[in-house]
This record gives sequence, C-alpha cells and structure tokens, in this order.
Amino acid sequence: MKITAIETINVKEYPNILWVQIHTDEGIVGLGETFYAIDPVVSHIHQTCAPYLLGKNPLEIDKHNHNFLNTYLGFSSVGVEMRAASAVDIALWDIFGKVTNQPIYQLLGGATNQTVRIYNTCAGYQYVRNKPTQDSGNFGLPTDNMKNSHGPYEDLLGFQTDAGEVAQSLLDMGITGMKIWPFDLAAEKSKGVYISNSDLKVALKSFEKIRERVGDQMDIHVEFHSLWQLPPAIKIAKALEEFNPFWFEDPIKMNNLDALAEYAKRTNVWVTASETLATRWAFRDLFKKNAVSVCMLDIGWTGGISEAKKIASMAEAHSLPIAPHDCTGPILLTASVHLAMNLSNTLVQEIVRAFYYDWYKDLVTHLPPINNGFITAPEGPGLGTQLNPDIPRRKDALIRVSKL
Repeated sequence: MKITAIETINVKEYPNILWVQIHTDEGIVGLGETFYAIDPVVSHIHQTCAPYLLGKNPLEIDKHNHNFLNTYLGFSSVGVEMRAASAVDIALWDIFGKVTNQPIYQLLGGATNQTVRIYNTCAGYQYVRNKPTQDSGNFGLPTDNMKNSHGPYEDLLGFQTDAGEVAQSLLDMGITGMKIWPFDLAAEKSKGVYISNSDLKVALKSFEKIRERVGDQMDIHVEFHSLWQLPPAIKIAKALEEFNPFWFEDPIKMNNLDALAEYAKRTNVWVTASETLATRWAFRDLFKKNAVSVCMLDIGWTGGISEAKKIASMAEAHSLPIAPHDCTGPILLTASVHLAMNLSNTLVQEIVRAFYYDWYKDLVTHLPPINNGFITAPEGPGLGTQLNPDIPRRKDALIRVSKL
C-alpha cells in the first residue's frame, strides 16, 4: 500500500477548521482534522508534508510522525508545523483502522474505559468561529439576548446571565461538569495585570449562582485562557477557593512554567495545562516542575494520536491524569474519545454541547454517542466516522490536492 494523494478541505462557513484526507492506491482514505488559522497549515501540508508522504507506506505511522515532529523549525509549539503533523497523524491512524477493520482505540491497546465521563464547555453556537482569535470579540454571542439564539444551548451567554440555570440544564442531561470563563473581560481590560475588586465580584456571581442552584452536584472547571500575569492570577485563585472549583485551567501563558509551578503551590485547587503545548518534550518540562495536577492536551495541536499517547504515558509515570481538550471540531473530538477510551489515566473528556448538538452533526457521518453524561467512540473501523459527502460539493468548499 502507498499514499497517492494528500487532500485538504475547508469551507468558508467554518474558517478555523481544516480537514486532511490521505488517499491510497488501495482506495482506502484516512481523515484528519486540525483547527485555527488554517491557511498557512494548508500551505505547509502541500509544500512540506505531501512531498514526503507521497509514495510511502501509510502504515509506518511512527516513522512519519517522527519525521514531522523533528522538523528544523516549529517543534514544541502549536504552530503551523505541529497542527499539520497532527492532522496527518490522525488520518494515518484512520487508515490503519480501516486496513485492519478495527477501531483506533483497539489498535492503541484496547478499551480500558468503555465510556468516558464528559464535561461541557459553556460556549455558544458561534463561539470562536469567525476569526482566528481567542478573545471576547470572537465569542459569537447573540446580538441582544437568548431569544436571538437559534437553539437552547447558548451556554456562554447563559453562564453570564444565570449560571445556575445552565448548571441545572446540564445535570438534567446527566452532565456533572461545566467550564466557564467569567474573568476574560477583566483580563482584556487590564492586559492581565490587574483585576479590581468590583470586577472580581461581578465574575464571582456565576459561581455563587451555580452553588446556590445545584450545590456541589456540579464540578466547576475554570478557564483563564492564559490571559493573566501571576499576581492577579493568584488573587483570583484565592477568591475562588470557597466555591471549591474542579480545576484552574491555563491561568498564565505557557511561556513561563516556573511561574505556573509557583501558581500551583499557592492554591489548593487542581491546576491543568495546556492545550497550547505541543510534543512530549514540552510536557516533560511541565511535569518535571510539578506545575499541574491534570494534563490537558489537544490531539489536533500536540502531534496527533501518536504523540498524545506518548504524552499520556509520561503523565501516568508522573501519577497524573489526562483530560483531552475539545473546543474545535468533530473529528478531533472523535479521535480524542478513542484515545480517552484506551488510556488508563483518563479523567474526563471535554465537549461543547452547542457544537455537538448543532453543527458538528452537519459535518460528519457519525459522532461519538453521548448517554447520561458519558461518551464512547462511534462503531466502525478507524475513527468510525467520515466527512459528510456533501462537504466537498459545497460552493464555499476550498479543496487542494497534491498527487503522486
């Protein structure tokens, strides 16, 4: 078997999502995905990845992954090279599954977990869709209020207005964890160097409403989007401890792991990081400094399934659980679920119900089934899903192919 073509597909409606399809001479096609600022990723795939892959055996996954993760430039970050390598690696695993007629989790060593507990990231339907930025200008909120949303899961506006109601809605679905980020506006106001007492009180109202409505039935995951400097991050952590949060995620930028380790020492709440790190070498430094209680990785940014498996094994050697990230696309969620089912140190799997129950289902043939707060991989070989056949035929589809 050899690789005969590398195809990239994206649609203008979802400008941050890129799909990669790897074609073989036996008619088997593997599907991968990555997220964020995709135009340079497309260029890198066709300029660098395709010339290397064309004509090669797609089943030599570790060999190919090693080649892409040991590039002269772009390693140990979630830049263009790593996002391209991640999408390619996922597609190769999909091919492996289809060749062997086995799901990916079986090829990784089988299912340690038949189902995985989920938590909901409280985004809305248009969250971070229209431009490659992580800021309030790309939150995609309805223009006026919930009445202008096209569905019931406008959770970002929901947690800002009545977080207790969102918590109750999630519990009614069997979901016992929710992630919120009420501190972002204050961080943007001061560039992360200061938070006033009044802004702090406003942000804390979401936590008060959750605990008043559902008590301790809900795990509250706190997202900080790496926006804070160390002193105000510590101030916020101390103010939050009375609400018994589940974890603090990415409180500061991941360019100073010593500062993150200091932050972890100053709070009794678990600290998790980081979707913005790539490869096992970056996570090695994170673990050596005892900077986290939970390892969060993004399978579409850190080097794909191959590298994520290695990072998870290294985390287990440090007695740390894994919580795969997903606020991106349906293929990355599916690949993450396969990994989470296999790993013995899986803690939870992130989902966004506004995505899952809305536009995710329009893009792929099958999604990982969710039942009463738990998720499992779709049935079938490889990923167990494919790109919706209508996607390449859309008028806003942008397709580029490199052939042998």
